[in-house]
Amino acid sequence: MKNTAKIKTLIALQLVVILYSLANVMSKIASNYTFLSFPFLAAYAGEIALLGIYAILWQQMIQRLDLTTAYAGRAVALFWSMLWAVLFFHETLTLNNILGVIVVIIGTLVVNSDE
Repeated sequence: MKNTAKIKTLIALQLVVILYSLANVMSKIASNYTFLSFPFLAAYAGEIALLGIYAILWQQMIQRLDLTTAYAGRAVALFWSMLWAVLFFHETLTLNNILGVIVVIIGTLVVNSDE
């Protein structure tokens, strides 16, 4: 795969991973409401819809990428989840959180780099 095509595919992979991490945000939102209330069901339906779209797009990603590369890229969902936690839920980050994500991103770069 040419470098520009590979970069575009890896960017598309991250957009799919962002979608997956947003499904987790919907789950957190649903947890703030009474079980089976309308807001709970709406957030839960949003989560299911996002996961359905993610499943279809994920299939497209694993057709275009080696499975090891795709799963390594998916690991960056930790970063996106941490970002959403801070932006949407005003959670605090610890040094361990930041170091852990840095290790994951470095690992992803190592797996995706050419030998």
